[in-house]
Amino acid sequence: MRPAVVILHAGAMALARQVADAIGGEVHGLARRVGEADVSFEDAGAHLAALFRQGRPIAAVMAAGAVIRLLAPHLADKRGEPPVLAISEDGASIVPLLGGHHGANDLARMLATALGGHPAVTTAGDLRFGVALDDPPAGYRLANPESAKAVMAEIVAGASARLAGEADWLTDSRIPFDEDGAVRLTVTDRAHEPGPSELVYRPQTLVLGMGSERGAPADEAVALAERSLREAGLAPESLAAIASIDLKADEAAIQAVAAHFGVPARFFDVATLEAETPRLANPSDVVFSEVGCHGVAEGAALAACGPDGMLVVPKIKTKSATAAIARATQPVDAARIGRARGTLFVVGIGPGADHWRSPEVSAMIARSTDLVGYSLYLDLIGPLAKGKARHDFDLGAEEKRVRHAMELAGEGRHVALVCSGDAGIYAMATLVFELIEKGDIPDAARRIEIAVSPGISALQAAAARAGAPLGHDFCTISLSDLLTPWDDIKRRVKAAAEGDFVIAFYNPVSKRRRTQLAHAREVLLQHRPAETPIVLATNLGRAGEAVRIVSLRELDVDDVDMLTVVIVGSSETKTVSTGDGRRWVYTPRGYAGKAGTAMKGAPR
Repeated sequence: MRPAVVILHAGAMALARQVADAIGGEVHGLARRVGEADVSFEDAGAHLAALFRQGRPIAAVMAAGAVIRLLAPHLADKRGEPPVLAISEDGASIVPLLGGHHGANDLARMLATALGGHPAVTTAGDLRFGVALDDPPAGYRLANPESAKAVMAEIVAGASARLAGEADWLTDSRIPFDEDGAVRLTVTDRAHEPGPSELVYRPQTLVLGMGSERGAPADEAVALAERSLREAGLAPESLAAIASIDLKADEAAIQAVAAHFGVPARFFDVATLEAETPRLANPSDVVFSEVGCHGVAEGAALAACGPDGMLVVPKIKTKSATAAIARATQPVDAARIGRARGTLFVVGIGPGADHWRSPEVSAMIARSTDLVGYSLYLDLIGPLAKGKARHDFDLGAEEKRVRHAMELAGEGRHVALVCSGDAGIYAMATLVFELIEKGDIPDAARRIEIAVSPGISALQAAAARAGAPLGHDFCTISLSDLLTPWDDIKRRVKAAAEGDFVIAFYNPVSKRRRTQLAHAREVLLQHRPAETPIVLATNLGRAGEAVRIVSLRELDVDDVDMLTVVIVGSSETKTVSTGDGRRWVYTPRGYAGKAGTAMKGAPR
């Protein structure tokens, strides 16, 4: 998650931008005092608490005491705390308050370099030995973190350590090592139960290669993976990745094994796997005839571990799956081997304003490597687009846009296909699934993971601004005949009018199309009162927003443009004015008439 740089007044903005640029963060500002923040909030305590609960790194340009008091009620388990830093307003002091060994110390040092300040690191291990034993570097896992505090205390108190195994980050530290040391630091990918005063580190040097039949049971694959580790005496914590052929990128069993061990799944093309044939223990002509290489499980494990890797568990199999394990000479960085199963996030950003965008959509965009969409929609994302590859398209290139997004995801990228409003309402989500059904997309694009997240639709935004016109049954109809025959549209308008639905009209007019809305108005006048309220809403949530209420009789096509949503009330829809003189539209559902819910008289 991107760090949140929190400020309380506009005077801290220049420093906040420096901090955000240095650590890839976004500026969160107190709404009543900061006008140009990426994210605004109303209550500093509540906002900091929410960020902390989310596990979001926090860099607060605030007094350390203030941050401590605001977060103190939320402290529980130090092992689960995100990095929290307090930064003086002159940038001279950067104080990691919480999560020192979860990234705060590193962030403090990074910011000190960027700002020319001082990283006020206070954790004893970092200061004395240049290493945090409870926070090993990437490529290593601490198997027994619950013992770290006691072991570190012994070393800080003067005890020496014995090292079993190899790890440069330990030998390069200032820890006093001795063959007779009182504490033991063990580095091994073998199954090993920690003893008293011992910390066990698991180098992520193992890769589990897997193959499977299409639709193989997930529990069978997981059981096979566990068996392959158990019988070889290997530690699951030393797994760096699950590897397979790219044809299996969407195989649920392979993904289930990766999820079971909490490691990435990575995939290789058939040529890469076939190149490993000389190193295979069990090459198979049957496998070659089926997929084009002589071994999937062994080949994928060896390809992932590199030319110096060795096969430590030759292929074993069950009815539907195969597994093999290879060991690399150094920890494996899963991000640098094979490719991931690509992900397509189909997101609706609502009208565009960040306060009308759901947290889930923002999180999906933040996770993406690439953004695809109409240029205006990508512009509306603002700071969330920073550092991501943009793929801009004009209006009218919808299929080209969606194909491009799916093909990018097929390359193993995480792609956000950005739509305004809701992605599933007159937007791109439906086209994604239509292309999958048609089948005329590259095979890799068919194997991607897809997630669709809703956004505030134009009809919801218009209804909220006007009151509650959608309080009872309603429907939506697009008046554009570019994709739908006009005769079909006319039939739907007539049916909705006869059914007395509240109707939200999308695409009511265009430069060349001026008659459809007028036709709809004439049909509706045959079925509901001329005084029926109509909401005309334009540029919702953006500059130039306008919401007007007219009657069905007064509806004029010249008052409507392509950016306007038209909501036509039913015969039951009403208007009401509040004490401030504002006029509202609502469609009653009958709550007030139900027994026990009769409305009381208004206070005098």
